[in-house]
Amino acid sequence: MALTTTKELVTEIPTFARVYNDGTVERFNKIKVVPPSVFVADQKTRPAVSSKDVVISENPFIAARLYIQQKQRAEGDERIPILVYFHGGGFIRESAFSPVYHGHFNEFVSVVDVIVVSVEYRIAPEHYIPAAYNDCWTALNWVPLIHQPTAKETLMFMDTSKRYSTEPWLLNHGNFEQIFVGGDSAGGNIVHNVAMRAGSEALHGGVKITGAIYSHPYFYGSDLDPVESLPEAWKGKNYYVSTWNWAYPTAPGGIDNPMVNPVGDGAPSLAGLGCEKILMCVAGKDILRDRGVRYYEGVKKSGWTGNLELFEEEEEDHTYHIEKPRSENSQKIIKRLGESLLG
Repeated sequence: MALTTTKELVTEIPTFARVYNDGTVERFNKIKVVPPSVFVADQKTRPAVSSKDVVISENPFIAARLYIQQKQRAEGDERIPILVYFHGGGFIRESAFSPVYHGHFNEFVSVVDVIVVSVEYRIAPEHYIPAAYNDCWTALNWVPLIHQPTAKETLMFMDTSKRYSTEPWLLNHGNFEQIFVGGDSAGGNIVHNVAMRAGSEALHGGVKITGAIYSHPYFYGSDLDPVESLPEAWKGKNYYVSTWNWAYPTAPGGIDNPMVNPVGDGAPSLAGLGCEKILMCVAGKDILRDRGVRYYEGVKKSGWTGNLELFEEEEEDHTYHIEKPRSENSQKIIKRLGESLLG
């Protein structure tokens, strides 16, 4: 007699998704994506922005959307900085190809003359952490692989899962001595973990991370401050704790794991961050605001020797510049980020 199994709910985050005992995932809202495009903000004052999608790895599948100002560039033109960006979404939602991020980077690149590599990494619960960290590290290493690979590197990456790119935007216009990493919310968390890895593990081609931009990073821990009061709807089911546990159910220490609580007891010293500059961006009305400031203070006290800055918009909330990139305060932070990238 054949045995039958009943499909049962294992866990869920209300309004986002459910996971069942047979491994299937039910998402309440499908992740929306839009195609790359040509964006024209203002023909008189800003250049148009072109975007296109590239595959970084087939196995695991990692992709990215690239953005560049659409103007005549000769191969010998001055090279421009490269920003490798990791989107937010609590490790469980959003996409580099979503309307939100596509709209943000069209606006961003129309103001800031850089090449953006917006990474499409794997998300939970289909792929638990550390998949997201590993994908973003792979994407970061893909960028310098384009630039004059050594004979040894050529032999190492002949397989299709780590093949070379001949991406002309990076090859012809990218400045490989000005590589930045950036991200918002969960992406800001990824920035930290990638920068820490870069402090102990060399990137391909010997390139260095020039700067790291943290926008409202997703850091948390069990040591809540009184000012970190939650909205009424979240009380009793802390969103940040629930999301972390959902994205990384086997994390040693849970919400106090150093990957999410990098200033907690037993976390590695922030002096090991492998970048030359850090810009920490926080928002005054953001629940995660104090966590970002605490990280900034932790870096300052750690003995890290790079250039450290804090930028705060007191009257704004979490990732306001991503969701409304044309607002006055969003334009302010975009220009500030541009100063960090181009300064």
